[in-house]
Amino acid sequence: MPRKKAADRVGPVKTRSRSGCKECRASRVRCDLTKPTCTRCIERGLVCSTQLVLKWESEFTSRGLAFGRAGVWSKARAAGGPSKASSAAPVLDEQEWCPLPLIEAWGFVNSGVSTFEQPYEVNVACDELNAVVLRKRPWRDDWFDESSGWSLSMDIPDCSPVPLLSPPLAPPLSLFPSLSDSNQGVLFDYYLQQVCPRTTASKLSSPFVSIILPFCMSASPIMFKAIQALGACHWSRFDSTYSIIGLRLKSEALRGLRHRLATEGSEVCSADPEVLAIMMMLCLYEIVDNCDQRWTIHLKGAKELIRLRRQQQALSRPHGGQDPVSAFAELFFAFQDVMGRTACGEEVLFGSDYWQENERNIDLWMGCSPELVSILSSITELSRTRRHLLTSTPAARTTFSHRAVTLAHRLENLVQDIDDDEDDSSLQSAAELKRLAAVLYLHCALYGASPSTPLVVAYVRRILRLVSDLLDSGSLVSMTWPVFVAAVELDPLHDEVWRGSTGDEVEVVYGRPLVLRALAAMAESSVSNVARTRAVIVKVWQARDSDMLKGSVGDVDDQGRGWNDWEWYVAPVSTAMSLA
Repeated sequence: MPRKKAADRVGPVKTRSRSGCKECRASRVRCDLTKPTCTRCIERGLVCSTQLVLKWESEFTSRGLAFGRAGVWSKARAAGGPSKASSAAPVLDEQEWCPLPLIEAWGFVNSGVSTFEQPYEVNVACDELNAVVLRKRPWRDDWFDESSGWSLSMDIPDCSPVPLLSPPLAPPLSLFPSLSDSNQGVLFDYYLQQVCPRTTASKLSSPFVSIILPFCMSASPIMFKAIQALGACHWSRFDSTYSIIGLRLKSEALRGLRHRLATEGSEVCSADPEVLAIMMMLCLYEIVDNCDQRWTIHLKGAKELIRLRRQQQALSRPHGGQDPVSAFAELFFAFQDVMGRTACGEEVLFGSDYWQENERNIDLWMGCSPELVSILSSITELSRTRRHLLTSTPAARTTFSHRAVTLAHRLENLVQDIDDDEDDSSLQSAAELKRLAAVLYLHCALYGASPSTPLVVAYVRRILRLVSDLLDSGSLVSMTWPVFVAAVELDPLHDEVWRGSTGDEVEVVYGRPLVLRALAAMAESSVSNVARTRAVIVKVWQARDSDMLKGSVGDVDDQGRGWNDWEWYVAPVSTAMSLA
């Protein structure tokens, strides 16, 4: 019987359902699309599911099956024409290509899934650590100078010599005979030869040698274990076999410190400078290792001991001086606290009372004057009150403005001197670099300046210009905080910082590549955790790039919340940073 023509059919035409459930499609039965369960699945007690099933052409081809409607009967095939399945190659004109995304010049850093799923979490391990620290590199074989007559001859497996950063140190290690019998005595050598020169931008001796080394003459074994743990931890950045040694030594030193605090008490331990020195070495260990919340535990513990020691000194010796070890440990913890909290904007533990406001002589270890650190501490404290100005009284806003102008005036007129007859240009440049970064930080934290502000653009260029000069001269210490401040305030749309000419060629210098180059060089020439600093900087860059892609700017000060650019981009990802 011939089929009815379309004009002779009665009733609605039954078309194939394209959104039927899995059971009806598997049985090749038309689904009535009743929700949530179709009629056929209700009658048969089946699970009605409309999940999308992906089919891959390569899988069907390997099984010898037709993919979709490819290979079915068609008029062209019945007439002997070529079928779609039998064609030798697809026609390029019939393929549909996905459009390529527009890559802008400011899209400098790659972003992964974690960038969007965890916008405020900094993962240092996923931030291309190989771009910061090169492990297993070939070292020179002349680390130990046999002619100096004081280097130890320890035999440690897989011990790669480390290149000299400075001439051999003068103090003979024969003063410490106990180290000659220790398998980790070479770690004390490494501390003197490699860690200490990386702690100061000056050509003069580091306080980690000039102050700590004489004190070790009467120190307990806990102090030596803490120093050796620091040496092993820093060495593990270039040779991972030393990470286990450093962890074991840190555990022994920490166990000894806890025993002293538990048996002697906080008041007795606060009077002993060795306790603060041990905590300083353990704090520096945590900074070099991971630079997470653990180093702040030593910071808070030292703050309590220093408070108790100051109370005892005020009662017993109101005008007496303090020993050099305690003074240096207090300086270490206070400087770490002030510089780290400039990034996150949290309350400073070691306030301005720990600094002499009129002391303009540059400290060898800090790379700047105590007056500059005092100004930075005041800026951070003042920035915490800025957000509440919208609901405060006119008198409070006037007081804020007056204090901000006073701090800016002090920074502009600050002259930092070197307390030595020798002209040390590297130390002077490091101090000026911090002063420029302090001016930039003040305008961002107190006045709400952003990367597009002309003043910010000018100061970022001045800072990066000086950083480039220090890179060329090989002086890379005390640069962490200035590089960080300039990097997080780089304008993505104007990354070109300057142009130079070398002969007939014009050299264009861009900010972000220069920052990454500086961080890579600093990773091997400083004791600070450059990997963590780099990860935070990259996180800020990604946030700025993401907002530009969305067509929005993160400065929400105009929306009434009181957040400025620094609080919106930098502070949320900068907790527990060490920028000293």
